[in-house]
Amino acid sequence: MQRAITRADPFRFLFAPVVATLLFMSVRVSADALDGVLEVRSAYVDVDQSVYKLHARIQYPMTAAIRDALRDGVTLAFDFDARISRERRFWLDATIVDLTLRRELTYHAVTDRYVVRDVRNSDQQSFATLEDALEALGTIDDWPVLVEPQLADGERYRIKVRAGIRRGRLPASLRALLFWTDDWHRVSEWYSWLLPS
Repeated sequence: MQRAITRADPFRFLFAPVVATLLFMSVRVSADALDGVLEVRSAYVDVDQSVYKLHARIQYPMTAAIRDALRDGVTLAFDFDARISRERRFWLDATIVDLTLRRELTYHAVTDRYVVRDVRNSDQQSFATLEDALEALGTIDDWPVLVEPQLADGERYRIKVRAGIRRGRLPASLRALLFWTDDWHRVSEWYSWLLPS
């Protein structure tokens, strides 16, 4: 038995290609938006009164898509992970510390400034350019990650760090349009070295 064609059927044939095109464009934009260099350029720790403090320099990608997303009201989240493990010869390394420094980048249209906010303590800094904001996000100094009593004598410890960027909060106007797209998400390779004893 053949199904009768209704008046709504032509819209079904138009709707499918439109959705497919939008999905393709969103995947392409998501992939291209975070293109570019994302790496930990250097990192080290120093010890100050029994506290190990981490210093790092990170290069984040800077593209027109990132600038446009920020100006459209998208919040970008920047995570910096630090993991310290005790090396074990015949088993997996034992994780001693696993920390994440979380910061957010937004664009404030009224003041025409880029705002970097530390999620942990809500401290904020504002910058005139995206380049300046990304440079500040890529500079980590004196971040306390470990205290000496956490370390045992005669053991070897490895520290590794990596940087990540992802799309955070969306404005309400974009939430309805982009509910079906994957979040932007990218992480660097781990940068690792032996902790000084």
